[in-house]
Amino acid sequence: MFSAGVDAFFMEFDTERAGGFEPLRYVPKGKKVVLGLVSSKTPQLESKDELKRRIDQAARYVPVENLCLSPQCGFSSTHHGNKLTSDEQWQKLARVVEVSKEVWQ
Repeated sequence: MFSAGVDAFFMEFDTERAGGFEPLRYVPKGKKVVLGLVSSKTPQLESKDELKRRIDQAARYVPVENLCLSPQCGFSSTHHGNKLTSDEQWQKLARVVEVSKEVWQ
């Protein structure tokens, strides 16, 4: 995998369609991977346990210290945006912060 000048890979894994974490085995050592596990497409709030489980799965391929958590994309990733309220978007961002603190602090 060519990665000259790249510090991190931002990858979407919020749906089954995205596939598994197996491609992470090709990430060069020392590179960060930002896991887009939180969907900006649906209002359902992801559980902390599910996010932690998925981070653990990704850590089979990339050391956990090289992983990060984020929403899979911007909250207005289509012309008309997605069907989320501002409150739901803030809850999702708060969940990212909560889980990140529990996993990496």
